[in-house]
Amino acid sequence: MQWLRIKSIEQLLSIEEGKKLHRQLTAFDLTLLGIGCIIGTGIFVLTGTASANYAGPALVVSFLLAGFACGCAALMYAELASMVPVSGSAYTYTYATMGEAAAWIMGWNLILEYAVSAGAVSAGWSGYFVGILKTGGIELPLSLTAVPANGGIMNLPAILISLFVTFLLVLGTRESARFNAILVAIKLVAIFIFLIIAVPNINTDLWEPFMPYGFSGVSTGAALIFFAYIGFDAVSTAAEETKNPNRDVPIGLIASLLICTVLYIVVSATLTGIASYKDLDNAEPLAFALRGIGYNWGSALVATGALAGITTVLLVLIYGQTRIFYAMARDGMLPQGLVKLHPRYKTPHVITIITGIVCAGFAGFMPINEIAELSNIGTLFAFVMVSIGVLIMRSAKPDLHRPFRCPAVWVVGILAVLSCGYLMISLPTLTWERFFIWSVIGILVYAFYGYRKSLLHPKASG
Repeated sequence: MQWLRIKSIEQLLSIEEGKKLHRQLTAFDLTLLGIGCIIGTGIFVLTGTASANYAGPALVVSFLLAGFACGCAALMYAELASMVPVSGSAYTYTYATMGEAAAWIMGWNLILEYAVSAGAVSAGWSGYFVGILKTGGIELPLSLTAVPANGGIMNLPAILISLFVTFLLVLGTRESARFNAILVAIKLVAIFIFLIIAVPNINTDLWEPFMPYGFSGVSTGAALIFFAYIGFDAVSTAAEETKNPNRDVPIGLIASLLICTVLYIVVSATLTGIASYKDLDNAEPLAFALRGIGYNWGSALVATGALAGITTVLLVLIYGQTRIFYAMARDGMLPQGLVKLHPRYKTPHVITIITGIVCAGFAGFMPINEIAELSNIGTLFAFVMVSIGVLIMRSAKPDLHRPFRCPAVWVVGILAVLSCGYLMISLPTLTWERFFIWSVIGILVYAFYGYRKSLLHPKASG
């Protein structure tokens, strides 16, 4: 039964001095973090890929499906985040509900979710950056802008932006949040410029056929663009650095999700109304669509906003990854040399630097479509496990104080599990094979390292 050892909420909340992260964020900061992460590659890049290859104009239905699944999961996250306001997100919540072995597998798959997502986002950033340079008459060689699978040597712009964001995160959480807020404002302006220009030019004939690949294509499209929604999960990783987490974390989770779902639906409907879905499979679909209707200046503005917006996604993803790593290391299941805060900036700088280098590697050498699919299955797995965890806690410990209670929890929880499970099934077989291999590797690492090094192990030494 030692493999099922559960860490109580009291244990999770009692963090050794010198290892606690500094509380400095507000509900507004968290909402902007959520928007910063949700509105980015999904809206500026994956809308084109999902529409062209899977959903067609029915992409709006794909976003509704994905948004519904996320809405259910967000309510479950909000309940646990208000009860356990420490770093670690789904890893920490699983530790409190299903035990250490399940928590390790969750943490292992969150590594897949965040590190791989950051790679995909960096690749999306590179696509827009190269497009802006091309508009200005500067064309970078393919060898430095394409991964080996696409005929290049490396995606150098993607690598450089990953390292730049890593540097910002080392400098401080509050400073990074302010930088995020500025870029969120820029990208929202870019989206509104796109809508102002594009809406009067909508051609409803382009919405026919509405569902060219059938409902199965819509489902696969929803599973692919689910990648866009993982930002609200990242909000929960900031719980330990929030001034009033019991109130602010649920607000940040739910507000950011609602705002972004509406924007996704409006933008995807407009995009497929000004350009044929068949032509949208490129790295900068919004800018491409505006060029197609003769607005080169609008295309340049949107591309610049997209560049700023995708930067915020990358910042939040790398931030979230470092906090999960930090929580796992603090529990003893990763090397203790990682549990270090910078003496001046009070950030987990060692983990941040390592994470940034790994993300740069993914971005520089892996194709974006394969990256997104891998990330999605890790995200969906996390949502399913968190939802099950809330239901377990409601049954096992109904009297615990819950600052935020998910309404109709048994209905919402079951819907979250079923909807996220359905989207997992909709992902390609190859993605499942890679997910299985990754999970097996994680089980072996836990069996031979994490299990013995955990602070809950009977022989653990401080």
